[in-house]
Amino acid sequence: MKIDDVDELLVRAGAQWRADEPSAPEPDLDRITGARQRPRRWVPALAAASVVAVAAATLSILPNGGTAAPQTAQAPAPTPEAVESVANGNQPTGSNDDLLVRDGTKVRVSGEVIAAPNVPPVFCPSRPIPLIGHMPGKAPAPTCPDGLKVSLQGVDVSRLTDLATIQGVRTGRATLTGIWTGRTIAVQQQAAPTPERDFVTPPLPCPPPKGGWPVKPSNIEDPKVAKFLDQHRDQAFGPVIYRPYGDGRTKPVVVFVGVAHGDRAAFRRAFEEVYDGNLCLAPARLSQGDAEQLSGKVAGLMNRDALGITTSYTQMDGASENVRLLVYTDAVKAALAPIGLDNLRIEPAVVPVR
Repeated sequence: MKIDDVDELLVRAGAQWRADEPSAPEPDLDRITGARQRPRRWVPALAAASVVAVAAATLSILPNGGTAAPQTAQAPAPTPEAVESVANGNQPTGSNDDLLVRDGTKVRVSGEVIAAPNVPPVFCPSRPIPLIGHMPGKAPAPTCPDGLKVSLQGVDVSRLTDLATIQGVRTGRATLTGIWTGRTIAVQQQAAPTPERDFVTPPLPCPPPKGGWPVKPSNIEDPKVAKFLDQHRDQAFGPVIYRPYGDGRTKPVVVFVGVAHGDRAAFRRAFEEVYDGNLCLAPARLSQGDAEQLSGKVAGLMNRDALGITTSYTQMDGASENVRLLVYTDAVKAALAPIGLDNLRIEPAVVPVR
C-alpha cells in the first residue's frame, strides 16, 4: 500500500473517531522515555521501523521485512544461544558523490505535482505532513514548502495520474525526466509515477546454529537488560528482534545487538550475564550513542530551508544515518561534510540519470 493510500485512510478514520469519541488522555512521556531527551526529528513512515531501539523497546523483524508487536517478557532460558557473525562489519557508505546534481545534470523525480493558477507548476517531494481530517469540500489547497518546491517547465498537467482540483489548485502525480538548472527542471519525458519505495530489512547478519534457530524464551525486556544496554550505548547498537522463520508462538525469536567499538568477545561475555535467549552479536558501524549524535547534528540543519532536508533516521543495523532530502548539491554536501559523510546515506528526491 502506498503512503498516500494510508494517509487517506487514516484521515478518514481519524475524522470519524474524533466525531464519536472524547479526547484521549495525554501520555506520560517521562515514564515512556525515562525522561531522556533526544533531538526531535521527523521519521519517514516507511522507515519508522528502523528507528534505533531505546531502553530495550525492541523492534520485531519478520522474514518478509514486516514488523510485529514487541514481545512480552518471558522466563529466561538456561543457556543463551550466541552466534558470532562471519561478516567484516558494516562498511562505510562513501561520499554519495554519484548522487550529486549540478546545473545541466539530467535528473528524474517521481511524486506530487502542484499546479496553482498563474504560477509555474512545481514538483514537491514526499515530506512529513500532519494528518488532519477535513469535511468534504473543505480541504485546503495543496501547497509545497518554499524550500522543497522545484519549478517545472514543459509538464503536461492534464496527463498527471490521480489528477484532482482542490480549491482551484490542480494536483496529481508523475515521473518526470529532464534537465536541472537552478531549482528548475526542463521536462523532457513524462510518465506514470513509480511506486513508493518499500522498506527493505537488512538480513540477520549471523548464520543460524546447526539445526537452525531454536524456539526458546528471551528476557530482552528485562530491566537488567535495558540497563546494561543503556550503560553501553556508546559501544553497542540495538536491540532489534528478528523472527527469521516468521511470526507465531512456535517460531524462534533472535535478538540482534551490534558492537561498534571495543572488544566484541568481552561485550558478549558481559551481556550474557544479564541476557538469556537467541542472540546475534555482530559488528556495527554505529553505536547507539553515535547514532544519536549524528541524528542530532542532521536535525540541526533541518531549519535551513535551502538545504531541503526533510527527514533523518538510523539504519536498523546501525550501518548509517539515512538523510532524505530534496537534491544533493555541492552546497548540501558541504553542509553535511562536518557531520561525517562516511556515516551518512543520502536519499534524494531528485536523482541524477547517468
